[in-house]
Amino acid sequence: MDRFRKYIVMLGIVIIASSVIPLATNAQIAPDPGCDPLDPACPIDGGVSLLIAAGIAIGAKKAHDYTKKEENKI
Repeated sequence: MDRFRKYIVMLGIVIIASSVIPLATNAQIAPDPGCDPLDPACPIDGGVSLLIAAGIAIGAKKAHDYTKKEENKI
């Protein structure tokens, strides 16, 4: 029964994701904001800064877990 419930949850996630992805691609049809991508003053936006922060957080967590695991071995 637990396996069946996990299957239903995964199916729900796939259905929700497949219904949200077309909305995200339609949002990119907006007019050009006028910022040249090669211009160094062009801001990095649109979630890239959040992805960088998430990557740093995941890396810090993995490093912390690794050092904690090494301390327990000694």
